[in-house]
Amino acid sequence: MADQPQDNAVIEDLKERILAALETVIDPELGIDIVNLGLVYGLNLDENGLCTIDMTLTTMGCPLTDVLTDSIHQAMGKIPEVNEVKVNLVWYPAWDTSKMSRYARIALGIR
Repeated sequence: MADQPQDNAVIEDLKERILAALETVIDPELGIDIVNLGLVYGLNLDENGLCTIDMTLTTMGCPLTDVLTDSIHQAMGKIPEVNEVKVNLVWYPAWDTSKMSRYARIALGIR
């Protein structure tokens, strides 16, 4: 049990690095990254290095799905602990502007 705080610190560091990598994935239409847009709903990294990312899109049928997915795979390739990436597109809860960070709302002029 004495190792638990250190394990938690390692997990938090890895989560921060994964989120930082995902912040490099820019939605080409809006010019804001997918994390600040609130499109990333969840992520998990298992013991085998499989990183599963649950995310949504601003609109169903978004023509940029493949572009975003490819960018996510490239970004995750920079994290040594990630061996494989699986992107799950989810539609619930539906995305709306309330999921955006303050930064994204300011950048897009949304109050």
